[in-house]
Amino acid sequence: EKEVTAYHEAGHALVAHFTEGADPVHKISIIPRGMALGITAQIPEDEKHNYQKIYLLGRLDILMGGRSAEHLIFKDTSTGAGNDIATATDISRKMVCEWGMSEIIGPLTFGKKSEEVFLGREISHSRDYSDEISQLIDKEITSFVKKAEDNADNIMTSHTDELRNLANALLEFESLSGDEMKLAIKGETIIRSEPKPKKKRVTSGRDIS
Repeated sequence: EKEVTAYHEAGHALVAHFTEGADPVHKISIIPRGMALGITAQIPEDEKHNYQKIYLLGRLDILMGGRSAEHLIFKDTSTGAGNDIATATDISRKMVCEWGMSEIIGPLTFGKKSEEVFLGREISHSRDYSDEISQLIDKEITSFVKKAEDNADNIMTSHTDELRNLANALLEFESLSGDEMKLAIKGETIIRSEPKPKKKRVTSGRDIS
C-alpha cells in the first residue's frame, strides 16, 4: 500500500513538474493524515482570483497523474484515485456548464440555481435544457477528463525513469520538499544534514540537558 501511494503521489508531482504554468510543488508526502494516504501540495507563486482555461486543463492533467502512474507501474488502479476523479469531473462540469470553456457548446450557462430556506438553506439546480444538450454536456465533460488522462499517460510513459526515481525517494524519506523533488527526478542524491545534538550544561555536579 505504501508503494502504491508513493507512485500515486509521484505521478501527481511529475505531471505538475512537466506541465507549463502549473503551480510549483511545495511538498510531497506519503505519511497518512486522516483519510488521505498521501498528499502533493502545490502553492501558487502569485495570489490568484481568476483562472485561465489552460491552467484548469493543466490542473485536470495533474489530478489524473496519480491514477496514470498506478496504471503504468502496477497495471491496475486503486480507490485512492476516487477523490481525484471526483474533483476532475467537478472542474470539467463547471468549465462546460458555468464558465463557457467548451469549444463545442460555447459561452452558455446551464443549470439555474434556486435557493429554498427550510431548516437551513439548500441550493438546487434546475434543468433548463433539452436531452440533446444534456448528452452534449456529458460528452464534453467526459472529453475533458479523458483528454487529461491521455496527457498524464503520455508524461508517465515519457518519463518513467523519473517517476521511479521520485517514488523511490518518497519510499526512503516519506516526505520531500519541492527542491528535493527536483533532485529526485534527476536521479541526484538527496542529502539532509543531521540535527546537531543538544549541548549539556554542568551545574553543581548535575547534568542538565
